[in-house]
Amino acid sequence: MTALPFTKMHGLGNDYVYIDGFVHQVDDPAALARQISDRHRGIGSDGLILVMPPDRGIDAHVRMRMFNADGSESEMCGNGVRCVCKFAIDRGLASANPLRVQTGRGVLSLAWTAGADDLVESVRVDMGAPILASARVPASFPGLDPSAPVVGHGNLAASLRKAVGDGGWGAMEPVATLVSMGNPHLVLWCPSVASVDLAAIGPKLEHHEAFPARINVHVVEVVDGGHVRMRTWERGSGITRACGTGACAVTVAGVLEGRTRNSIRAHLPGGMLMLEWAGGESSVFMTGPATTVFEGSWRPSCAAVSA
Repeated sequence: MTALPFTKMHGLGNDYVYIDGFVHQVDDPAALARQISDRHRGIGSDGLILVMPPDRGIDAHVRMRMFNADGSESEMCGNGVRCVCKFAIDRGLASANPLRVQTGRGVLSLAWTAGADDLVESVRVDMGAPILASARVPASFPGLDPSAPVVGHGNLAASLRKAVGDGGWGAMEPVATLVSMGNPHLVLWCPSVASVDLAAIGPKLEHHEAFPARINVHVVEVVDGGHVRMRTWERGSGITRACGTGACAVTVAGVLEGRTRNSIRAHLPGGMLMLEWAGGESSVFMTGPATTVFEGSWRPSCAAVSA
């Protein structure tokens, strides 16, 4: 079996295995993602990200494909795309600043800053405008207008609470907000994120019947108008140290509900992200670090790779 070179990287502890798709063809990325993500029998990660040439006719420098730990493919990953930028620039796959990355969300623009070692240290991502129409999140629930936003929704929250039980819901507020950043997010507010049993309620909410494509779940505590704390259950991966698209969704939800300002710091278990959203059809901007952990080679047990 061909040995596969890889790079382990993380954005605020949200860690992925990165493969140079300019050199290596991955024939079965879903199977490979399941193997390498296993933290006991594989490399260990929240998933797999392929850094590839862009599709023909796409005005981008590189393409990102992202697979969760369960092998499912996701449209976007905010922490992952920052690391794609570092991977591409540090390895000479591209040199542009800003770098244009083709994703399942479309082509995103990433402005990067180098550190003292001349390698990429921090990345500011234009994440695009949030998608709010319930049908496009997507969500389907009695009484929802497919073309309207779901902001501070009580009936949806009541159904979610029934699914997890009163004990699981705890002190979370009886409202729910939905935001898509190219991938779907559920935002729930609470007095203390530490008090929420996310491991218990996360899978039940992810697979709730209202969410045909499943959903990422975020519990959020407002410290003040410019600062939130949040924890995340990621669709297909479980509890993660950080979620960049989720932090963007929280920013949008906070502005729409009048809880936070247009510019905030989001404190995640893995660290801090800076976020900005002017409202309306404007883009959400996310700024944070990208870090290389180590490099190596691995022989997958599936015939997933060809040189």
